[in-house]
Amino acid sequence: MTKEERLEKARARAEELKRYERELRAKGYRCIAGVDEVGRGPLAGPVAAACVVLPEDFSVLGVDDSKKLTEKKREALYDEILANCVCWGIGSRPAEVIDEVNILEATKLAMISAIDEADMMLKEKTGETIDFVIFDAMRIPAVDKAQMSLIKGDANSVSVAAASIVAKVWRDRLMKRYDEEYPGYGFASNKGYGTRAHYDGLKAGGLTPIHRRSFLRNLSEH
Repeated sequence: MTKEERLEKARARAEELKRYERELRAKGYRCIAGVDEVGRGPLAGPVAAACVVLPEDFSVLGVDDSKKLTEKKREALYDEILANCVCWGIGSRPAEVIDEVNILEATKLAMISAIDEADMMLKEKTGETIDFVIFDAMRIPAVDKAQMSLIKGDANSVSVAAASIVAKVWRDRLMKRYDEEYPGYGFASNKGYGTRAHYDGLKAGGLTPIHRRSFLRNLSEH
C-alpha cells in the first residue's frame, strides 16, 4: 500500500467514525461528548474515565479504539486530541473506592467526574454545557443529559475513540509513576494487570496501597 493509499484509508476511517456525531448534530445537538473508561480489569491502580467533546471539523487522522493503537501512536494522538478538542475531563477512582462500592459503580463515578470536569471547561470557554453523551456500552441515569449506550463505542464513534485514548494514556502514565513508587511489581509494563511478574511481586512484597483487595481474595492460590 502506498503512502497516498494509506492516507486515503485513514481519511475514510475518520469519516466513518463521525457517523453518530453527524446524526446527532442533524437532530440539533451541539456539544456531543464521548466517554470511555480504562482499568476495570487490573489488580492494582485506579479505574479511569475520560470525557471528550470534539469540534465538528475535527480532522486529526488515526483516532480509533485505543486497543488497536501502539503506545507510541496513542501518546502522539493524546497530545493532538487535547490540542484540538473543545473540552475534556478525566475522572478516576482508586482501589479503596473500587473495594468499597465494586468496580462497576466505581467506573460510573469516574465517568461522572470526567463529564463534570469537561462540562466545567466547556462552560468556562463557551458558556455552553454538554447536551449529549455517547457512552461505550454504558448508561448512567445519574447523568442528567441525553445519552446513548453504544456497543463498541470506541470503535464506532470518534468522540468515544478519542476518550478511550485520553483515558488509556492518562492511566498508563500514572501506572508508570506507581512503578517507581512501588518497584518489583512490573507496573510500568503490566499497568496493574495480573501478569506473572505482577504475581511474583505480590509473593515477594505483598499488597501495596494501590492493590484492589476485592480482586485479590484468592491471592494464596497463585
